[in-house]
Amino acid sequence: MFDTIILLTGPAEHSVFTSLLRGYNPRLTVVPVFTLEDLMAIEEDWLNRARLIAFTTTVIVPAEALHRLGYGAYNFHPGPPQYPGRAPAHLALHERQLNFGATVHRMIERVDSGPIVEVESFAIPADSSVAGLEELTYTRLVGMFWRMAKQLATLQAPLAESGVQWAVKRNSRHGHQQIRNNGVASPKTEQQHRVRVFGADHFGIVPSTNPHGFQFRAVLPETEIASA
Repeated sequence: MFDTIILLTGPAEHSVFTSLLRGYNPRLTVVPVFTLEDLMAIEEDWLNRARLIAFTTTVIVPAEALHRLGYGAYNFHPGPPQYPGRAPAHLALHERQLNFGATVHRMIERVDSGPIVEVESFAIPADSSVAGLEELTYTRLVGMFWRMAKQLATLQAPLAESGVQWAVKRNSRHGHQQIRNNGVASPKTEQQHRVRVFGADHFGIVPSTNPHGFQFRAVLPETEIASA
């Protein structure tokens, strides 16, 4: 019997989302999970009665846990289907995209590849920074959670799938390192663009080059980081 939601997110989101979910289903038990260790400590019997919701988390849910969940797992991904994987806002700005988005999908063993339930797209504001785009995406994800909360809290059946497909190309740490390592060797205008996108050292991603065994890293002045 479906009676539990395992909520994998941060402390601030947990308190708000728990109240929202239990408002639709007062008998629901909402279990806070913040780390992989928290998740793996949950007993199998409890997992069998539960649905997992992951909201903008960096925790990768193991296949072992996904298989034991009786009512599936859903992830709120801070990027559109064109950008599965890590740091989607960085890549969208790096590629000078005009539009971005947020995605809700069923979780399967491979990260950001499960059936997509819902996508919300929006225009990227002119001169948007990484932090600004991530904040805008977070706001959209909260709105999506609000709209889907009743289904997540009450439906025992899987959520309807949209048929939208993920992009084939995936965003990996290796791909980000390639962008970083090629940054300083690029033409000046491209170098300036990469520094604006990656110069604040998010996720350890900084444009750099390695001539003669020495690494040179390009970073923004502190005043520009503060205003980004």
